Amino acid sequence: MLTIKQLLERGDDCVVLDRHLRWDTAHLSAYQDCLSQYSDYNIFGIELQEDIPTPKNYHRIDHHNDYATKPSALEQVAAAVGVPLNREQMLIAANDKGYIPAMIAAGATKEEIASIRRRDREAQGVSEADEKLAVESIDKHLRRFGSLTVVKSMTSRFSPICDSLFPYRSLLIYTDAEWIFYGAGKAGLTQRCADEIHAGKMFHGGGDEGYIGTVQYIYSQEQIEQFVKHIIGQYEHI
Repeated sequence: MLTIKQLLERGDDCVVLDRHLRWDTAHLSAYQDCLSQYSDYNIFGIELQEDIPTPKNYHRIDHHNDYATKPSALEQVAAAVGVPLNREQMLIAANDKGYIPAMIAAGATKEEIASIRRRDREAQGVSEADEKLAVESIDKHLRRFGSLTVVKSMTSRFSPICDSLFPYRSLLIYTDAEWIFYGAGKAGLTQRCADEIHAGKMFHGGGDEGYIGTVQYIYSQEQIEQFVKHIIGQYEHI
């Protein structure tokens, strides 16, 4: 999102409206006043949940759930405004769409990957305390079931755990309020959880080996534990 904002702010014919929403509060209704204010312009909503009717001049930019086959949001925006991406922007787009494997496939060096992942965590609001809790979570709460690695996290920020454990085959991270599964097996989970995804209780992205998870606090602690137990059960005898 920061890269998209930087790209757009270089132009003279774009108005960038940023109300600094988190992904879980990113609703179109937060910009409802802008829809009428800019009714004569093309409006592009980037990864916003459409909780109100959209006008004819509105265009959705997204690459999650039903839009998971589309290019990254950065690539879609660049195409819409006719701006080519430089190498760093292309790697940032690859990271957003397909995490470290996509950056490797795009020819990123170890230094480039480390830099982009570090800045990604910072942009998400991951603090030094979160980084330390991630290390502690791995030390104290990591379990393995066949090709599945499971970590009960002591922080709601999962990215430092993912980055520390990469490469992994399959990874499940959870708290009492949510869980996210990464890697091989994601496609099958996505199919089995299609109703929950359609209902807005879960989300997914990143391709067949990307990620799928629950929205925070949608499910009870007991339900989260049942999900985790079910997923582990598919791997513990492999």
